[in-house]
Formats: sequence, structure tokens, C-alpha cells
Amino acid sequence: MEEKKSPLVNSCSFAGIKPIMVDLPYPPLEVQERNQNYANLLSVDYCGSVSELSAITQYINNENRLSCEKCPVAKTILGIAIAEMMHLQKLGELIHLLGGNVDFVAKLRNGKQLMWTPEYLTIPQQAKKMLMADIEAERAAIKQYKMHITMIKDNCVNRVLMRIIKDEEYHIMILQTLMNEIDN
Repeated sequence: MEEKKSPLVNSCSFAGIKPIMVDLPYPPLEVQERNQNYANLLSVDYCGSVSELSAITQYINNENRLSCEKCPVAKTILGIAIAEMMHLQKLGELIHLLGGNVDFVAKLRNGKQLMWTPEYLTIPQQAKKMLMADIEAERAAIKQYKMHITMIKDNCVNRVLMRIIKDEEYHIMILQTLMNEIDN
């Protein structure tokens, strides 16, 4: 008689996961006036190679691959991904208010338009390398947001970007802590 195999089950429960972010309110989502150039800059933050869409996708991929063996790490990564989703939503609303199109095309300053692609992601196999890739992506996002703040002369938009940076800095701290807690 053939022995029945037990089904494989992921016992990591994601019920009740909340966004991992700084406990500060976001500024109102408003703009001083429509500005297509500013909308284009934010489209890069929305769906460029260094973007909230890339961060979300990379975090969810890492969370999926870690959930069976490193459940607490996976839960934390999912919480960060949820915060990144909130950033994406806020950027989309700002782009719309500025008069831009909310789509998956980054509008570069040279007039070139690039559709988002998963080729932008870094997907290592080892947990520590995943976290390091996530830290590097957060650092790149902060650098890009700071550059865009110097180019955007709309205090309403810049206040939102500065608030997003606070979350990204917090994510780096959390990810560094996770790196110290895992084996590989």
C-alpha cells in the first residue's frame, strides 16, 4: 500500500500585519499648481528603476521566499512593503494633481519614456543578500527623493517627499536589525 504524503503547509500567518512606518502623519496631498515637469519627476519615483513599484515588488518577492523558513523576517518585510504601497498611492495622487498620467511609464527629463519592468529588481537567493539588496534600494530611493526635492519648487510636494524619506530611513534601520538576527 502506498503511503500518503502530508500536504506542505506554510504556517506563517500574515493576519494583522500593519505598515511599518514612522509614527508621524503625512502632509496633505496638495500641489501649488499643475506642473507636468514635476509630475514627470514623480513618475520616476512611482515606477522607475528606483521606485516605489520596484520596492513593493522586490519586498513581496522576498517575503514569499522567506515565509516558510523565516516567518518573523517575512512578516516584517511584508509590513515594509505595505508602507511602500502607501508611498506609491501618495505619489500617484500627487502626479494626478500635478496634471500627469498615473501609469507604469517613467517620464525621464531627456524625453525618454520607460515602462516599468521586473528587470529593475535584485532577487538574490540568500536571506542576508536579500536584506542587503533591500537596504541598497532604500538608500537609492532616499538619494533620488533628495535630488527631486532640489528640483521641485513646490513646498506641498516636497513636504510629502520629505515625509516619505523618514519612512525609508526607518526601513533601513529595521532591515539592518533583521540582518543582525539571521544566519545566512
